[in-house]
Amino acid sequence: MVFYILRRLVTAVVMLLIVTLATFLVFFAAPEDPARLTCAKNCTPAVVEGNRTFMGFDKPVLQQYGDFVTGLVVGRDFPADEELRRSAPQLATHCAAPCLGYSALKSRSVTDILQDTLPITASIALVAFVIWMVVGVVGGIIAALNKGKWLDRLIVTLALMGYSLPTFFIGLLLLTFVAIKWQLVPPPTYTPLTQDPVAWFQGLLLPGLTLASIFAAQYVRLTRAYMIETMSEDYIRTARAKGVRRGPIIRRHGLRAALTPIVTAAGLDLGGVLGGAVITESVFNFQGVGWQAVNAIRETDLPVIVGIVLVAAFFVILANLVVDVLYGVIDPRVRLS
Repeated sequence: MVFYILRRLVTAVVMLLIVTLATFLVFFAAPEDPARLTCAKNCTPAVVEGNRTFMGFDKPVLQQYGDFVTGLVVGRDFPADEELRRSAPQLATHCAAPCLGYSALKSRSVTDILQDTLPITASIALVAFVIWMVVGVVGGIIAALNKGKWLDRLIVTLALMGYSLPTFFIGLLLLTFVAIKWQLVPPPTYTPLTQDPVAWFQGLLLPGLTLASIFAAQYVRLTRAYMIETMSEDYIRTARAKGVRRGPIIRRHGLRAALTPIVTAAGLDLGGVLGGAVITESVFNFQGVGWQAVNAIRETDLPVIVGIVLVAAFFVILANLVVDVLYGVIDPRVRLS
């Protein structure tokens, strides 16, 4: 198992390096001058030239990439030009590892900007993930065990309704009626988990439900389909013939065999959500990674855009790594492949 995890870990590191190279080439080695995408509407020739020198865009492309990777590992100093740092120490700033760049528009490192927004997105994603996994898997199992009955049709119908409604509509519906009109829960606000766990959960309940509604509908259908297929296998009929009770058959045989595709989908979905739930954050005015991405695009803040792209890619790769490890736990045969 240790060697299996090490192989997957090496693969994840290689993939992350490839993603950083591809992202860097797309944004910084393009024909468009990257320095012109760092100052929004204030892009006078003097500001553009100053940002080019400050951020090192005047260096060769390979040297820029080397500085970028070095910043991810050990940190980086700005201005990128050492002589400029010595001649103007008041402008010097250090970006600690992992340094994702520097936003000249906000006069802050991209890492610091994302440290303020990532906990909000991670909190929404965590609450939504728990909700959609519990509702989706349990609902799918109940529907599969009652195939063709009224309960199965009801669950599938509700799942199709949840899947068909857009996220912003569900969010506005919950916000208008549940929080404002009926006042069943406090208006959604973000409170740090370490400050007040109860307020943290209450403030994230509606955004979590909004985000989970779409995914829960998918997981109901996915779990139902694989459970129906698994429960019709010969080894399930053999277990029933031997007198094994229904509960252990469902838990140990049916659900475990159906977990592989569910784990795959769960890892990829969670990794994508951690990259930024744009619509949900916009509806509830949560200033998370998705909100920050929209803001950076509107302001043409290239370093922040690149940082968010890399963070989203990192979470997707990390989710794949976790899924691969869970494969080895669920099905030991995977470790030998």
